[in-house]
Amino acid sequence: MEDDGGLAANVSSENEWCKIAEDYKRIYLPVTYSLVFVLGLPLNGAVLWLSWCRAQRRTCTAVYLANLMVADLLYIATLPFLIINYSLGDRWPFGEVFCRLVRFLFYANLYGSILLLTCISVHRFLGVCYPIQSLAYRTRRLAHVGTGATWALVVLQALPTLVFSEMGPSDGRLVCYDLSSPDNFGSFFVYGMILTFSGFVVPFLIILICYSLMVKALLKPEEAGSGLGAAARAKSVRTIIAVCGLFTLCFVPFHVTRSIYFFVRLRANDNCSLLTGVSVAYKMWRPLVSLNSCLNPVLFFLSGGSNRIRLIQELWHKK
Repeated sequence: MEDDGGLAANVSSENEWCKIAEDYKRIYLPVTYSLVFVLGLPLNGAVLWLSWCRAQRRTCTAVYLANLMVADLLYIATLPFLIINYSLGDRWPFGEVFCRLVRFLFYANLYGSILLLTCISVHRFLGVCYPIQSLAYRTRRLAHVGTGATWALVVLQALPTLVFSEMGPSDGRLVCYDLSSPDNFGSFFVYGMILTFSGFVVPFLIILICYSLMVKALLKPEEAGSGLGAAARAKSVRTIIAVCGLFTLCFVPFHVTRSIYFFVRLRANDNCSLLTGVSVAYKMWRPLVSLNSCLNPVLFFLSGGSNRIRLIQELWHKK
């Protein structure tokens, strides 16, 4: 996401300040968020309609994907506020409530996406490694229970952002702090590290374990009666590639650069050049994590079968 309110760090004495120029955000952020909005809104809307309203049979994967699209659309709905904010030179004109809501929905989308991708990965893992034994656990009822638990956990994880995110003055303008006000950054650091561990590290490890076991199973020769045919194998390979691609492009770089930025800002803020470097790296990558809202719909086309293609063809012929 966005601004800390124009970071200024004390570099060596109380009279010396490290001022980080952030003029690049006036063009970079509105362009990036406009691209995500233009691509993400129709993609997620179309996939939600196709997977939930037009599908003849709602599978467990369709339940997870529909919730993933809802999470994306909730976040995409906040992007016009951010586009206007940065087009005005990082001035927040929408008030305190929308400031907190926009920040909350960013984190809800981010960690909701990660947890729902974890659910999809576990579901696919059971189908590949235990296709017969896991039939009782791969049901739509349990998929709804899983998504409900996911939303509850995500809300609990993101709730503190409603407290930390606030409006405040910075260089003569009123800004909406992304992380927290400078005075509360120490407390936010602790929360941010806990959120990174619970919302990213743990789910990522679960996904890596699932995919490692899936690859091992997929490399074995196909056995009669295994319940895993060529179509299921191909679907599993596509899911692995798509989810790993999402983490490689969006989630891993974001959390790595953010964690480094947190530590440097808290522990080594007397080194202005280092602080400037990690700040720019983090803030340049921060809006790119929003691209997951455009890439999540790719899972629909990669994990779906020929019925998805027929639906798209049907819609095309009706034009």
